[in-house]
Amino acid sequence: MSRKKIAFFGAGNVGGTAAFLCAIKELGDIILLDTADRRGIAIGKALDIKQSLSVFYADVSVIGSSDPEEISDADVCVILAGSPRKPGMSRNDLFITNHQVIESISGAIRTFAPDSIVIMVTNPLDAMTYAMLKLCRFPKNRVIGMAGILDSIRFQSTLAELINCSTKDIRTLVMGSHGDEMVPVYDFSSVNGVPITNLLDDVSISESAQKTRDYGGEIVKLMGTSAFFAAASSVVVVIESIVRDQKRILPCSVLLEGEYGIWDTCIGVPVMIGKDGVEKIVEVPLPRSDLFKLQKSAEIVKKITTTNNYY
Repeated sequence: MSRKKIAFFGAGNVGGTAAFLCAIKELGDIILLDTADRRGIAIGKALDIKQSLSVFYADVSVIGSSDPEEISDADVCVILAGSPRKPGMSRNDLFITNHQVIESISGAIRTFAPDSIVIMVTNPLDAMTYAMLKLCRFPKNRVIGMAGILDSIRFQSTLAELINCSTKDIRTLVMGSHGDEMVPVYDFSSVNGVPITNLLDDVSISESAQKTRDYGGEIVKLMGTSAFFAAASSVVVVIESIVRDQKRILPCSVLLEGEYGIWDTCIGVPVMIGKDGVEKIVEVPLPRSDLFKLQKSAEIVKKITTTNNYY
C-alpha cells in the first residue's frame, strides 16, 4: 500500500520537529521545503531525520528541498513558513509580513497539490487560515488552522500542575482565536470525567486560564522566538487524524457559516477530523458568557481580515 505524502512549508523549529515526529510515527513520506536561501537547512534537517529512523524502526522517505514541485500530489500540506513572533510582538502584528509568504505558497499548492488538505500554523493563525482559504480557493473542509489543540494542551498542563494530578486524565476545550481572546471552556474541562469546577475554585481556574493565554508570549520572552515542541506535537495530532482517518474531535480554526452565530470567519471550534479534512463542525451548548466571548473573539479576527481587504 502506498504511503501518504506530507509536505511541510518551513524547515524551522516547528517544521523540523513536526517532520521528525511524523517520520518516527510513519505517518507518511516527508517533504521538508524552504526558500532557496534556506535550502541547506531543509536538506540538512531531512538528512538528520532520515539518519535517526532506524532507532525507531521507522521506514519512510524524508526529502529536503527548495523546489515546490517536490510537493506534487501531496496528501497534506502544512504551512509553517513566515516570521515568528519576537519579544514585544503580538501574533496580529505578523499579518502583513506573513500574508506575503503564504500568497506564494498558495500558488504552489494549487499547482502541484490541488487535492491536498492544508493545515495552517503560521500566525496570526485564524486570519492566516481565512486568507489561505481565499487564496487556495479550496473547499472549506480542506483548510484547517491548528491552534485550539495547542491552547488546550497548555491548559491541561497548567491544570495538572495546579491539581497535582496526571496530565493523562485531563481533558480541556479551548475555543476562539489563537491569542489573548482564546476561550477556555470550563464546562467542558474535566479530570477523568470530574469537572474541574469540582476540584478548583473559580479564582484558581481563572488564573490557570490566564496562564494559558500568556504561555506563548512568556516562551517568546525566554527564548527570543516562538515555542516549537508543543506546537509541533499539536500539528502532528491533526496530521495523524487525517492520514489514519481517526475522526478525532479536536479544536481547530475553520470557516464558520452560521455555527455559534458566527459568519464568514475562521475561528477555533470543535471539529471532527478525518481523511477528508473537516468532516463535521460540532456545536456544543456553551454558557452564554462563553458564547459571547467566542463571538467577540471572531469579531477581532474579522477586523484583522477586514483591515487587510478580505471582505
